[in-house]
Amino acid sequence: MRSKRVLIGVTAGIAAYKIPLLVRLLKKQGLEVRCIMTPDAKEFVSPLVLSTLSGNPVFSDLISDDKTWNNHVSIAEWADCFLIAPLTANTLAKMANGICDNLLMSVYFSMKGTTIVAPAMDLDMYQHQTVFRNLELIQNDGVLVIPAEFGELASGLVGPGRMAEPEKIFNDVNELLFSESKNYFAGKQVLITAGPTYESLDPVRFIGNHSSGKMGFALAEVFLKRGALVKLIAGPTNLTLAHKNLDLIHVVSADDMFNEVKNYWKEQDFGVFSAAVADYRPKHLSIDKIKKKSNELSLELIKNPDILKWAGEVKTDAQFLVGFALETSNELENASLKLENKNLDCIVLNSLQDKGAGFASDTNKVTILDKRKNKTEFSLKSKYEIAEEIVLHIEEMIS
Repeated sequence: MRSKRVLIGVTAGIAAYKIPLLVRLLKKQGLEVRCIMTPDAKEFVSPLVLSTLSGNPVFSDLISDDKTWNNHVSIAEWADCFLIAPLTANTLAKMANGICDNLLMSVYFSMKGTTIVAPAMDLDMYQHQTVFRNLELIQNDGVLVIPAEFGELASGLVGPGRMAEPEKIFNDVNELLFSESKNYFAGKQVLITAGPTYESLDPVRFIGNHSSGKMGFALAEVFLKRGALVKLIAGPTNLTLAHKNLDLIHVVSADDMFNEVKNYWKEQDFGVFSAAVADYRPKHLSIDKIKKKSNELSLELIKNPDILKWAGEVKTDAQFLVGFALETSNELENASLKLENKNLDCIVLNSLQDKGAGFASDTNKVTILDKRKNKTEFSLKSKYEIAEEIVLHIEEMIS
């Protein structure tokens, strides 16, 4: 069999300096590599360097210096996958809106194989709603996105927007190219719950928690990348995710989430319940806004349905159920009890005692306990990396 072929599209971002290392990693794997650059990308990394490391000429313009035409269709047909890294906001916008004004874009629109992108932008650019929208659009078109990571950016700011490291991109490209023999989750049905629930007191107030939904959305991304059919039931969150194999269902209260879980759980192969569901809700919902009349206000609360326990009670032997536990004391003991009492296959424990873990952060530090009495601890990582570890643990348990 011929070697797998990777075409790397380099755009004009500072993260382009990492591409030579990526080329070396791919070549050491025995892959064939070619590079194509936007004209402005040459200001960030030398075509000579990429040509030397890849062992192939670097494409840039539709018409070469010797007046020959670079056939974009032939270039696209050569590649098993097209990796665009770094992906700038400018090139992303062109991909999302059908703008074809350079050789790289001509190749993208001629590509029959899979395209993977690794965004790299500064903090405010990466978090701009237009960028979110354009990422959704290209994912709906079948493009795989390697999310930008949290870290120090070229501007000196710290936050999400840093291009994934070459080693991470290398692993994802390999996973795509060689996934046919190992992608256990392809076609499997996965139900994920994410985010908080809000329990209304009156038309303007609610009881809730600080969950952002980031862990659940990261899990959905990982399962989708592995070919799963995902139903993501999400409480109130500002996160977005789009994919042809994703059904994103928005809910507000614990009752809302419970009703959706009951609708879908019995037909699923896997359940990963990461939502931070409110344990209690007000017994009485005020139709009008509660007015400030005295120094004290008493609320009577009643218990919400235990969604995870219900799923454990009705699950079949063929289903696999994962729960989450966020604890502040006696962490291992409480998580172990939850694992047993709710008939889970494994439980993911994190503690508010750990700096950088828990609600709203971009990182997490977890321990996985499973029904085989195994305990697996992970160091502080991004929530996407933690999601990858959780999915791998599930696969190892099954196999």
